[in-house]
Amino acid sequence: MHQRSNDGVIATGNAQVRNTVVASGSNARVDFRVTEEEPERAGGRPPTPQEISDLLARFVEELRRSDHPEREDLAEFAEDAREELAAPEPRTGKLRRVARALVEAVPGFAGLASLAVTIEEAVRGL
Repeated sequence: MHQRSNDGVIATGNAQVRNTVVASGSNARVDFRVTEEEPERAGGRPPTPQEISDLLARFVEELRRSDHPEREDLAEFAEDAREELAAPEPRTGKLRRVARALVEAVPGFAGLASLAVTIEEAVRGL
């Protein structure tokens, strides 16, 4: 088994890694790790609501291209989270629940799962 590593993302199989968070390809598996000292962003700065919104938009795009049986409902759920992020005072508790639900909904879809984990970690940084 061939393995490539990239700052917290280990992709195996015929994986292609984009932006150090999404691995896709036949037989792709992802082991995603975030260190406590340096979550997601260079210099350890927490992600901005806009960066999380961008991740959610990517998640929706990937989801709609997938064959996930609940892709439309999950896409709507993610879009609701993007609206919450745009609010003057986003409710972080709601965003954490959404992020956790997305992670739990896509375990068999490697690319979606790694992106969902990235979103969950980013929301924790708010």
